[in-house]
Amino acid sequence: MFDNLLRFRNFRYFWWFLVTVVVGCLLYASHSSTEPPNGGTWQGYVLGTWAALLIVLLALLGFRKRSYRSRLGTTQGWTSAHVYLGIALWFLATLHCAAQFGWNVHTLAYALMCLVILSGLFGVYTYLNYPRRMTANRTGSNRSELFAELYELNREGADLARHCAADIQTAVLSSIERTAVGGSIPAQLTGRDGSRFETLENGAKRNTDQEAVIEYVSSRIPKAEKRAEVAYLQDLLAILCRRQAILRRLRQDVRFQGWLKAWLYVHVPVTAATVAALAVHIVTTFIYW
Repeated sequence: MFDNLLRFRNFRYFWWFLVTVVVGCLLYASHSSTEPPNGGTWQGYVLGTWAALLIVLLALLGFRKRSYRSRLGTTQGWTSAHVYLGIALWFLATLHCAAQFGWNVHTLAYALMCLVILSGLFGVYTYLNYPRRMTANRTGSNRSELFAELYELNREGADLARHCAADIQTAVLSSIERTAVGGSIPAQLTGRDGSRFETLENGAKRNTDQEAVIEYVSSRIPKAEKRAEVAYLQDLLAILCRRQAILRRLRQDVRFQGWLKAWLYVHVPVTAATVAALAVHIVTTFIYW
């Protein structure tokens, strides 16, 4: 769907982007040799006004998404324009100030604008890549179905563990109880696994990707003295390996979903800060220049 946004109406807003950049460069090139390019020339004012209007227009996308009855273009068209004109904005703002920066509110407004654009580009990347990867990772299942399968495997694993020795029971049951999926924001975004399990010999241990408990159970199979115990351990090992595969897919799903939303926690508030800094930039420009 997002790929279609970039191709909206035969790349309509890509051509708008090209026109914006070309006209902006022509305006910048029209500076006379006696007055170097800067934001205080008439070209600088035109470019600055153009960039400011674009910032306001781009910020209105959030309102347009919530105006379900609006007939002022489609949400798809607004989003396509948001992407292409957002990139064009960087060119206009840079030409407006002629790449002259300092420790002042004007540079602050420019830096905030760049952060908004960069976070938006990352958002484009996530929406172009992660939905497909999420679909491939789920292999036809949704997240609730994956959790349902995990809970069933937990039940089967716990039942089998109760037929085994006390140390296996402790290790398997504790690994099920202390399996971690998601958690804090950094854990979700990185897919970090904080799972643990307990052994009668050494207490609590890390169980990243369930590898430790799988190794613990598999190491007991050659030592088993009864054929029935070997069968239980082999069935238990198969379930633990299946749990490992399901948990990997769940963590990947959580990570992809997290990144699809995380960039907005930068993009939206920094957009508001950019609009505020832009207002200060305009007011101070007309007062002191």
